[in-house]
Amino acid sequence: MLTVDTGGQAPPETWEDANERYLEAGLAWLRLLLRARAGGERATGRVADPEAPPGPAGARTPSGAASAPSGARAKTPVTDGQLASAAAAMERAAAADPPPALVSLGGLLGLSAFERHALLLCAAPELDPGFAELCAAAQGDPSLPCATFALALSVLPEPAWDVLSPYRGLRYWRLVDVDRAAGRTLVTSPLRADERIVNHLKGLDYLDERLESLVTLVRPAPGGAGSGAPDPGAASPGSRHPAADEILGHWQHAPAWSGARMPVVQLLGPDRETKRAVAVEAAAAAGLLLYGMPAGLLPGAAAELDTVARLWQRESCLLPLALWLDADTADEARADGDLHAGGEAAGRLGRFLDRIGGPCVVATRETRSDVPAPTAVVEVVPPPAAERAAAWRTLLPPADADRLAGQFALDLPSIHEIGAAAGGDPDAAWRDCLVRTRPRLGGLAQRLEPGAGWDDIVLPAQEAQLLRQIAAQVAQRDTVYRNWGFAQRTGRGLGISALFTGPSGTGKTMAAEVLARHLGLDLFRVDLSAAVSKYIGETEKNLRRLFDAAEPGGTILFFDEADALFGKRSEVKDSHDRYANIEVGYLLQRMESYRGLAILATNQRRALDTAFVRRLRFIVPFDFPGPAERRRMWERAFPDAAPVDALDADRLAELPLSGGMIRNIALNAAFSAASAGTRIGMPAVLAAARAELRKADMPLPGADFSWDGQPEVTP
Repeated sequence: MLTVDTGGQAPPETWEDANERYLEAGLAWLRLLLRARAGGERATGRVADPEAPPGPAGARTPSGAASAPSGARAKTPVTDGQLASAAAAMERAAAADPPPALVSLGGLLGLSAFERHALLLCAAPELDPGFAELCAAAQGDPSLPCATFALALSVLPEPAWDVLSPYRGLRYWRLVDVDRAAGRTLVTSPLRADERIVNHLKGLDYLDERLESLVTLVRPAPGGAGSGAPDPGAASPGSRHPAADEILGHWQHAPAWSGARMPVVQLLGPDRETKRAVAVEAAAAAGLLLYGMPAGLLPGAAAELDTVARLWQRESCLLPLALWLDADTADEARADGDLHAGGEAAGRLGRFLDRIGGPCVVATRETRSDVPAPTAVVEVVPPPAAERAAAWRTLLPPADADRLAGQFALDLPSIHEIGAAAGGDPDAAWRDCLVRTRPRLGGLAQRLEPGAGWDDIVLPAQEAQLLRQIAAQVAQRDTVYRNWGFAQRTGRGLGISALFTGPSGTGKTMAAEVLARHLGLDLFRVDLSAAVSKYIGETEKNLRRLFDAAEPGGTILFFDEADALFGKRSEVKDSHDRYANIEVGYLLQRMESYRGLAILATNQRRALDTAFVRRLRFIVPFDFPGPAERRRMWERAFPDAAPVDALDADRLAELPLSGGMIRNIALNAAFSAASAGTRIGMPAVLAAARAELRKADMPLPGADFSWDGQPEVTP
């Protein structure tokens, strides 16, 4: 058998050993006190009857305290020397470094020595089942195999009556549960130590199960900063996001005016994932575990909310925790039109934050007024394009790196993660960037899947050239503005804006799809009816959310029917006129600062304010197509796989149709032929054309739709 020579010295005592030694000493001391009480012996520090005048210490014994049971005597009387010896052993064990769990818990929660001893008395039946019989004997009541306030006040030294108060440690921190179901008074009601606290006293720590349904552990991205267990040295200050260092500074150096309370950090920015990564970095640098909770999960009932807040406050004292409160969901509820739900969530959030302590980060798009003081505001902004480009160049060729850096405003950990996953393929990296920066716009906008290319759209040469100029400026924006220095010479921002004007069906939406497909970008059609609100200030909030969410990926924003918001600004006759002008002014400002492409589409250009039109980069007219354009549209109307007979394109081009109408006619004719089991021929196309013109209230003589004397085909 192999033995290790320790030089005659015992191995060093672990914290677990010291904690166990303290609990054993404490339980031994309590056994003597309870035996003395059960046997009628006078224990050191026993207090007087509550009805009697207070003694020198001002302490009283509650009227419900049980006297020593008649005829109940301990087999061996407990002496004062035994009590003093047991108390001294407990004090020696309490002096361990680091201190035992109960001693450190008392320091963290501000418990007095009497409250610590009372908590140990309540936990004793859980730690040693033999205490149930001792408690019952000491109280002379077999139905009380657990502690009561009366028992604690009668047997423990230095009793304090205010221990019963709901604002003192035992009840305020929910350390003990009071069972009032039996109809007993408060002092004679059974007390049980909270299960979470009993396990903490034994050295077993875990998150309170009552919080597990509300919070989840926020884990860092694989390989990203802050991965692994919390470690203050895991990421050096230079490798962390600057916002993470700023959060860490607020946590470590709370201002003097905040008192003992740590400021709540409001983390601002449109990119939720980047904010989450920043919070994870800050928590890891501080040696904390970050748990997240959506603000919408906060309980609505005040009492339940207060309980959750108290439990979290207690957990933040027991464990190295930080809280990530996602308030972006409340902002989205308001933006989606659910003002009631958004307002309720905001009210709960403020009440909850006012009741908790410890490190806390609130993720929000803009500064919130419902966050109680002290608070600190930290804004998350992406690294500059030059820094992003340098990161991409370590993974991809320079040309592709510059293109990705100019288009997607990602943080450096995301760039390295995407680049590593792409394996040197710039197209795969582009697709991943597109997905990661895709905005969540709820009911404000609808994502369109661009299906049209340059070969699908028919425009006059001048208008087609304007579209290509728009595409070229979006693609080369970073080169001109950043590399060639034009960004320092313009005072209006780097946005590219365009106005598409023309009747319905002339190709404005298709043109936006062509640009999105050519540039490889997402296209979102903005629903202005959802963005414009009758409530003052709400329209600007919706527009801010729209642009902020689309900013990281330079998403193409297509404002259809734009004249609903961008009509002629009126003279200020009342407050509504004044705020309507403010909304238009705010839109102009955001379009100029937006780093992507914003397209406005309208059927009535004359309805737009001239000052507004003057600040747009491009204006592309979409006029009603002439015969030459219509002929080209008919030649491209049917897919190659469609069974189409020879069509008379010249004859069809004579019909006064827009591009949208031609697409509808082609589709309806195809369905008509499929139902009849025939090929798509001129009779079916002409019949569908006549139905389309009737729909537009543009009837033509029936002879215009006959074909070699054949009857019309019902579409």
